[in-house]
Amino acid sequence: MTAPVTTADLRARLAELAPGVRSDLEALVRIQSVSADPARLDQVEVSARATADLFAAEGVDVEIVRAFDGAPPAVIGEKRGPEGAPTVLLYAHHDVQPENDHAEWDSPPWEPTERDGRLHARGAADDKAGILAHVAALRAFGDELPVTVRVFIEGEEEVGSDTLPELLKAYQDRLAADVIVIADSGNWDIGVPALTTSLRGLVRVDVEVRTLTHAVHSGMWGGLAPDALITLSRLIATLHDDAGNVAVAGLHAGPAADVDYPEERLRAESGAIDGLEWIGSGSAVERLWTKPALSITGLDAPKVDGASNTLVPAARAKISLRIAPGDTSTNALDCLRRHLEAHVPWGAQLTVTVVDTGEATQIDATGPAYDAARAAFTEAWDGTAPVDMGVGGSIPFIAEFLESFPAASVLVTGVEDPDTRAHGPNEGLHLAEFEKVLLAEALLLRNLGS
Repeated sequence: MTAPVTTADLRARLAELAPGVRSDLEALVRIQSVSADPARLDQVEVSARATADLFAAEGVDVEIVRAFDGAPPAVIGEKRGPEGAPTVLLYAHHDVQPENDHAEWDSPPWEPTERDGRLHARGAADDKAGILAHVAALRAFGDELPVTVRVFIEGEEEVGSDTLPELLKAYQDRLAADVIVIADSGNWDIGVPALTTSLRGLVRVDVEVRTLTHAVHSGMWGGLAPDALITLSRLIATLHDDAGNVAVAGLHAGPAADVDYPEERLRAESGAIDGLEWIGSGSAVERLWTKPALSITGLDAPKVDGASNTLVPAARAKISLRIAPGDTSTNALDCLRRHLEAHVPWGAQLTVTVVDTGEATQIDATGPAYDAARAAFTEAWDGTAPVDMGVGGSIPFIAEFLESFPAASVLVTGVEDPDTRAHGPNEGLHLAEFEKVLLAEALLLRNLGS
């Protein structure tokens, strides 16, 4: 076929391809590639092979690789474009989150089901639609690619990308590119595209306080010996000031883009109950994107039902600290540890165990590649220019790409929208927006080639 060059040509070509793209996405989604579940690691292998086959069918020279024997499988490959054309690396991941309680889903989590314009299933958006966005762009051009394309589809993103640095080092020559497109984020809203230019980092720790060597009678010893739950509660209470700002000294915070986030949208998307007051100070996007946030995401303590009249000797909490762009996980961990040690009350024994960390990301989204992306997005969304947005969550592997390929322009895109519900029940891909994503990526390759 002759390579499409106009937006109308690409739009028509992708419309022809749409049924096959959706069929391939549904087949990929049915594979239960849950990297966090040891019982389903064989499905991660099946998913890697299916992903490799999709790219091989489009003429990509693919290989399944891993950092070492037994490590999660990644798919890498290359399809050459014209001599002297830029090289573009397309990233996505084929592993997915656990589906958890099936009863919380409105349809079976591993059977793609369309409802109200969305395709619901685990991985339908995060991130198997990202894989198909890359495949569809290759299909749209056939053998007339305007750029050289390299692909890297990871198999362990949902469990922290532990071996990613080793893979990037081992295959650096085969992954090096002028532009890296990371399809694992989202858009600002339905009908409004976005480029993600900042993401917060992450520090997670388990904190245990111990006040007694063993449980004792609350009547006999209450009023003299502090129980561990009261002690832990007082320690947790020191982590925020009265306004709800993180009170850990030494953490970085910065300004955010001037983006309006309407109050009604904030409440609808967050699921806030009626009358709930927001915490913290500054604009909404500063609090969500460029200031630290701290949450307690788990507690180990006796259940209320069946609890006895005893003083609890030890209690644990999981602290999730999101760190602002410009900060480092090393600094944030040191600050958090110092705060906890300084504020643990009544001489209780404190143990802090690091669970994991990830670096924050700040991207300088200027230059020809970003101009090409903005032009592509504006065309695909019928004249609506993309928003440069931050993300409050963390994608630590982006920092790995920036470090491994410092000369590359990194474009963080994706298929999600504010109601995608990635990682939760009823994850869904907005099908009309997905069509725009497919067109935008094809236009981006065209623009980069020219």
